[in-house]
Amino acid sequence: MMNAHEAEQILAGAELIHTESTIMQTVKRLAADITKELSQQRPLIICVMRGAVVFAGQLLPQLRFPLDFDYVHVTRYHNRMQGGEIQWLVAPPAVLNDQTVLVVDDILDEGITLAAIREQILKNGAKAFYSAVLVEKETAEPKPFQADFVGLRVPDRYVFGCGMDIRGAWRNLPAIYAVKD
Repeated sequence: MMNAHEAEQILAGAELIHTESTIMQTVKRLAADITKELSQQRPLIICVMRGAVVFAGQLLPQLRFPLDFDYVHVTRYHNRMQGGEIQWLVAPPAVLNDQTVLVVDDILDEGITLAAIREQILKNGAKAFYSAVLVEKETAEPKPFQADFVGLRVPDRYVFGCGMDIRGAWRNLPAIYAVKD
């Protein structure tokens, strides 16, 4: 964990990638796309903690259809800048018989975490699995997972803001920034 001065220095040296206005327009578009696809299915929306809490908080009020809500808490980063092993802090509901599930996450990076979540949810009996991510990182490597609803693309750099942190800080920023190379 870094102190406030270190956090301020990181932000001062970062590059703005997507503005607050762009984020708001993107969430509105995603809500319309999700509504078109899932409004007749009363889906279970699962928020991936902690990163997706900002995105989910912006998205859910714009979904004008009945839904159920839950969360999972899974991490690979542990306040580091490199991903490691998946650690389940709160697993998906054990029984998902015949439910349509939409998982909401902040970022599709390498795809490892969302692939593991999808595997567990389908194993627990969901009849359909969808995913929505605020951003997808443009990486050179193929991903084991593709999201159904993607908001924005970001470069293959460390990004933060809109729920995504950098060493525990800046989840609260309304825009998305990237650490400069």
